[in-house]
Amino acid sequence: MKTFIVGIGGVTNGGKTTLAHSLQKLLPNCSLICQDNYFKPEAEVATDDRGFKQYDVLEALEMEAMMSDILSRITQHKGTEQPQTSQEKCDPSVHFLIIEGFLLYHYKPLDEVFDQRYFLTVPYEECKRRRSTRVYDPPDPPGYFDGHVWPMYIKHKEEMNKLQNKIEFS
Repeated sequence: MKTFIVGIGGVTNGGKTTLAHSLQKLLPNCSLICQDNYFKPEAEVATDDRGFKQYDVLEALEMEAMMSDILSRITQHKGTEQPQTSQEKCDPSVHFLIIEGFLLYHYKPLDEVFDQRYFLTVPYEECKRRRSTRVYDPPDPPGYFDGHVWPMYIKHKEEMNKLQNKIEFS
């Protein structure tokens, strides 16, 4: 069985998880891996000189564990038979693996597995509004979005644009 791997990257609170869950419901033979499930414990995440936890960097994530889980998921679906589906347009011999997260395209081993890449964006004001409605543990300290989250997004997006990895922007 072929595994078709789709990356959904983008800005924090940009709709990545919502889109990924919607696709998972629509596509037969589909599984999902979310980068947010691979954050290191808070005590292992660096703090900058302003006291902001550095969650928006690769070093805050267990990327090796994520990559191991992805490779395991790919291997799990090789050579397995899948039941027929009522959705005639989809090839039942294809397994879809959706990987979503905010730093997908900055980790070289992961970037090499994608068959298709997407990057979701939302304007600054909408992103900030959405972020303010979320509850995080630990909670965002005052000024965190403007002082760390948004500047890191801009930095990572500029770096990603230089890589030119056949990413579809929306």
